[in-house]
Amino acid sequence: MRIILAMDIIDGKCVRLTQGDFRTKKIYNEDPVEAALSFEDNGIEYLHLVDLDGAKDKKLKNIKVLEKIKQRTRLKIDFGGGLRNYEDVLTVLNAGARQITGGSIAVNEPLTFIEWLDKLGPEKVILGADFLNRKVATGGWLENSGKEITTFISEYRSKGVKYSICTDISKDGMLKGPSTALYREILNSLEICLIASGGISSLKDIEEVRKAGCEGVIIGKAVYEGKITLKELSNLC
Repeated sequence: MRIILAMDIIDGKCVRLTQGDFRTKKIYNEDPVEAALSFEDNGIEYLHLVDLDGAKDKKLKNIKVLEKIKQRTRLKIDFGGGLRNYEDVLTVLNAGARQITGGSIAVNEPLTFIEWLDKLGPEKVILGADFLNRKVATGGWLENSGKEITTFISEYRSKGVKYSICTDISKDGMLKGPSTALYREILNSLEICLIASGGISSLKDIEEVRKAGCEGVIIGKAVYEGKITLKELSNLC
């Protein structure tokens, strides 16, 4: 299972929110490149980079952060937040992202998301499936689409999606464990590379989602708050 570090960006700084609420913003590092270098120094290979300003304002805002991290590290980066058209996607890929994550666009403009999938292939495009009470959320988690999470992922799997980041918003930043039962439910019903996100607080949580069959796990606040050390994660990479 891949170990993926999360990095959320607001105003060019490394932050974390709780349950997607922008009012809970906490800055962990003024310099995202410094944080990325510390990840790499501890054997981390994968970075989930989210432009929260972009997700909220519905346009790319922190592309320079991606460029700088790519210039200074060898991290394999997936980038999400603010992607609205194919030109945006190419901008992000040219800036150094290995993959792009589309969430709101997959809900609101499915034909556009499928166009990206057709043009780039399933290795480049990740389905962002963020949910609250089993309903998919969009717009930086500020809007409820009404779409049921398992149905949503299943429909896109039938259209060729290979990877999906599945985030339980109610768990995000709470450090109270992931939605392992739901991940198991999804993986029992379809074959997809599911990436667990939200609630990871310990090595035990990581082991749980691995046993559930997740292809990857995204870890954020637990590292920033010192609940899990980078050295501990390096032993899993």
